[in-house]
Amino acid sequence: MCGITGYIGYREACPILTEGLRRLEYRGYDSAGIALIADNGGLNIYKEKGRVSDLENSMAGKDTSGHIGIAHTRWATHGEPSAVNAHPHVSSSGRFAIVHNGIIENYAVIRKNLEQKGYVFRSSTDTEVLVQLADYVASLQDSDTVTVLQKVLSEVVGAYAIALLDREHPDRLYAARKSSPLAVGIGDGEFFVASDISPIAGYTDKVVYLDDEEIAEMHCGDSLHVVNLANVECRHEIITVPENLGKAGKDGFDHFMLKEIFEQPSCLTDCMRGRVDVAGKTVTLSAVREHKDRLLAAERFIIVACGTSWHAGLIGKQMIESFCRIPAEVAYASEFRYSNPVVGSSDVVIAISQSGETADTLAAIELARSKGAFIYGICNAVGSSIPRATDTGSYIHVGPEIGVASTKAFTGQVTVLAMLALDIAKEKNTIDDRTYAEMIEELATIPEKMRVVLRTNDRIASLAKMFTYAKNFIYLGRGYSYPVALEGALKLKEISYIHAEGYPAAEMKHGPIALIDEEMPVVIIATHNALYEKILSNVQEIKARKGRVIAIVSEGDSTVSAIADTVIEIPETVECLDPLLVSVPLQLLAYHIAVCKGKDVDRPRNLAKSVTVE
Repeated sequence: MCGITGYIGYREACPILTEGLRRLEYRGYDSAGIALIADNGGLNIYKEKGRVSDLENSMAGKDTSGHIGIAHTRWATHGEPSAVNAHPHVSSSGRFAIVHNGIIENYAVIRKNLEQKGYVFRSSTDTEVLVQLADYVASLQDSDTVTVLQKVLSEVVGAYAIALLDREHPDRLYAARKSSPLAVGIGDGEFFVASDISPIAGYTDKVVYLDDEEIAEMHCGDSLHVVNLANVECRHEIITVPENLGKAGKDGFDHFMLKEIFEQPSCLTDCMRGRVDVAGKTVTLSAVREHKDRLLAAERFIIVACGTSWHAGLIGKQMIESFCRIPAEVAYASEFRYSNPVVGSSDVVIAISQSGETADTLAAIELARSKGAFIYGICNAVGSSIPRATDTGSYIHVGPEIGVASTKAFTGQVTVLAMLALDIAKEKNTIDDRTYAEMIEELATIPEKMRVVLRTNDRIASLAKMFTYAKNFIYLGRGYSYPVALEGALKLKEISYIHAEGYPAAEMKHGPIALIDEEMPVVIIATHNALYEKILSNVQEIKARKGRVIAIVSEGDSTVSAIADTVIEIPETVECLDPLLVSVPLQLLAYHIAVCKGKDVDRPRNLAKSVTVE
């Protein structure tokens, strides 16, 4: 949610910063801006409402010289999208320029105090108080920039990741963070700053992740200098990451989302590589081996997540309870932190986040840790905040996901949860050998079965044209398919802006059936499983009220196919792995409806990929 990048070194800064903004645009895209200390010592600011391309067009022919700069792509929180509210913000004296992710909760109080001192604010943002406060603190006494930042950040309440330029020190770049991610890339005589690894990838593989309330000072020719707000020097391990981490292209697809849908078979193969051994009939997660006693002693699992990750958690809950015979709960991270939950040292909290930076999930981790729980993280982004905040965990290894609407991260999360449940169950002896072997064999077949499902793409694209008129959709499923119905509805809402709701199919009779008429499309998951006959009854109830049924069925199904308006067949698998296959046609349906409606599927309005604020 918003993206920061910065550079200081021997190269021209502007091309690096604009490329970094393009890589970060999935985090926010309502406005963008760049600040550069030019070769002549001037501070040049360029800001535009809209996309990074709009910013680039506006800079054409202007002075973009300089070897130090900061840049930002915005997802609005305070103040509408506009060039005035876009970052960077500049202090009244023109000395400081700043870019900021996060929310300053006490900005109104600070702003009022500064206005009483004569400061005039140009924007409606909370960010501007930071740069004006820095200007005021610097005017009181002759302090170095790090000291100014320490005083400023000690006064603010909230979350921040910032990068700052000081025109009086044109050879230095400053950065700081609290509850919002920030990485520093260390090159040969140069430094990079970014919200995530993507703008750094390709320039260096050496990265330091700042911790809360730390300030980094970067000067070419010196080593990275990091102190905290109390001016205590902080030493960091330099982490080596793959240089191509974070790089992504569309590879011939029209959108990142479609590419990522089609990547899922290979992504799940990568997710299971080294973990699922079909020949040896074993599932092995290193985290389970290293913390076996703690995980096996768990009296309860609590899964905390948001959005799509929460839906994956609902599937994981059923797997854990079914295979491990341990009670499991699923909580929205945003509610968990404020619900005064009963959590103790015998609990294991599983935190799920694609980005590894979700603010509410990080807060839930902090709360659970304070109560003595053991924390297991599941995420995609290597080196992100959640893996560093948890006791152990598993990466899903599905590669960069650029499309805002999550696809491959969801199936990766479900796959890791399946492996976790199987590994713990085997260690606890709560799963019989036949079921365990069957699950391993089926997991290994999922990528190829996904490829079979992807062959329905053209048919789904044609089907989607029939539903661009729709203003509402209902998605129904039971058992393991209920969370997939929620996820399918969320995908459609996110990218097509059609109102859609997911329900357990049996709950249709308790209210939603009143909505059924000939104008209401109903997507119903009716694969062969223990609840098939009950789902069949739901289909009949919908058709009796003239609803239009799109059914996801198992290959060879003839019963539902005879009743539904449209069926999409998928290969059969064991019931608990159905979500991995069912999710694919639901993702494709949402995608193609959104394309037919002319929507920007990779960057849906009002949404950002990484939600790093409450």
